Amino acid sequence: MQNALAVVTVVVVGMMVGVEFAVAVFVNPILDRLPDDSRTAAHSDGARVLGGVMPYWYIGSTVLGAIWAAAAWGGAGAPPATAATALLAVSVAMSVLLLVPINNRAKTWDREGKPADWRQQERRWNRYHYLRVGVLVLAFALYAVALDR
Repeated sequence: MQNALAVVTVVVVGMMVGVEFAVAVFVNPILDRLPDDSRTAAHSDGARVLGGVMPYWYIGSTVLGAIWAAAAWGGAGAPPATAATALLAVSVAMSVLLLVPINNRAKTWDREGKPADWRQQERRWNRYHYLRVGVLVLAFALYAVALDR
């Protein structure tokens, strides 16, 4: 049972990391090359769509990791699984404190209703997102180490 839980956790977290990595490295740079109105519309739509799904994915991944770490307690895989789960908790905190406030504003932006500093807000969101992706990649790597033990 613990092995199945470990595999499910690695797959769920791995897919989440892949989505967030793709947003950071591929999707946002492509959107940033669009004309301003199209760019704003695309970012706003992405903020609504992913903003509706990702909270459940992040929290679900963290819960799966916590269950795995508890089930593995005392075993060789427990320390990396616990550290990975702690990193996922950090990524949730980063999301709530740093990224969600910008995301909530961005999802309301349109051609007529975007603030004067919208580009700066997008750049700030991207910087925070790159940092969060780094935390997620490290968490995923630790889960892979835990799976191997």
